[in-house]
Amino acid sequence: MNYTKTEERLIEAMENMMIVDAHEHIPPEHVRTGSKVDVMTLFCHYTRTDLITSGMNPDDYNKVIDPEQPLDERWRMFKPYFEHIRYASYTRPALMAVKEFYGFSDITNNNYREISERMQAENTPGIYHRVMRDKCKIRVALTQAGRTDYDDDLLVPLMPIDVYGAVRSADDVKNKASNLGMEAKTLDDYLAVVKKGIEKWKSEGAVGIKMVSRPNIVPSRKIAEEIFDKIMKGENPNVSIGNDDHLTDFLWNYIMDVVAELDMVMAIHAGMWGDFRYLDSKHNITIFPRHPNTRFDLYHLGMPSVRDTIVIGKNFANVWLNLCWCHIISQQMTCSGLDECIDMVPINKIIGFGGDYGRPVEKVYGHLVMAREDIATVLGRRVDRGQMSVDEAIVIAKKWLWDNPKKLYKLNI
Repeated sequence: MNYTKTEERLIEAMENMMIVDAHEHIPPEHVRTGSKVDVMTLFCHYTRTDLITSGMNPDDYNKVIDPEQPLDERWRMFKPYFEHIRYASYTRPALMAVKEFYGFSDITNNNYREISERMQAENTPGIYHRVMRDKCKIRVALTQAGRTDYDDDLLVPLMPIDVYGAVRSADDVKNKASNLGMEAKTLDDYLAVVKKGIEKWKSEGAVGIKMVSRPNIVPSRKIAEEIFDKIMKGENPNVSIGNDDHLTDFLWNYIMDVVAELDMVMAIHAGMWGDFRYLDSKHNITIFPRHPNTRFDLYHLGMPSVRDTIVIGKNFANVWLNLCWCHIISQQMTCSGLDECIDMVPINKIIGFGGDYGRPVEKVYGHLVMAREDIATVLGRRVDRGQMSVDEAIVIAKKWLWDNPKKLYKLNI
């Protein structure tokens, strides 16, 4: 890409900054190094959406990313659809990874086998540090793979709310309690299990709990208790989330208060994915004031409801706006939203980057490059218009990439 002189100065400054990667789904490294990888690994996760909406059959996609299937056959299935998506934001990090780590400027009929061979050869212990620490200067990545068994201080976990925030059966309650050396027969018993479980997660290094934005109600403890008792008797209470499921909403609200008590963070997925109307960030407007001591990290700028989400960040002191995933959804939408964030939201409430990847860790690099581009574009325009100096813009960029997520999550780094 071609940059203005101001953008070049800002990007260079950001390339020398330490980074807090504020959202990933990366499992322990042995999970990655213990599996086969090839060029198709770079098209796991988000590119699935673009490939399928461009016409690829979902079953074919599952075959394409299966490393146990013949690579040549998978490449032939993939190649026509690759041409449809190669200019999309989801694809850029894959191409940048191929160039930066494996030495090829493109993926073609002539090199896909060699790229795959190089990827497998590099799929060895230390790959996380080579990609994230050495290349990206990421000191810490906050990851959400539903586990806490990390043996390295690079990855710091958040855990999913549904583990304790959903009660499915009496056996489910019994197993959760038993795993913590407890018993649970009443709702109060189960609340004690929930708190002890989250305390255990924190002792294992977790810094937050993740929920999704969804329709919700102000729960009644009385009705929640009635639902819980029915479940414990083996009955089906026949309730639906966001309508009459007082138990789930009661547990979620309880967990939000436990998170505050333990000085952790409540992260919220909002916006993109599936029926994004259901995940609208505005569902939380009634939640935030009920939990004034809880710190909420609102993900993805609520894309595509960016402006509504920015207003939420402006109006609620306990809400931060996290640009994780945004840069690879759309750089144009991200730049527009980030520019409006500066107008409306205090700069200490914005978190600038989260890669949001799982197995293809190499793509974190490309996503970070795109994040730096977006930040440089937005701040650079303001510098060139005389609204701030280059030095001031660099201070702001550092807040977004390091200071703000470090302070929000109280990271000891």
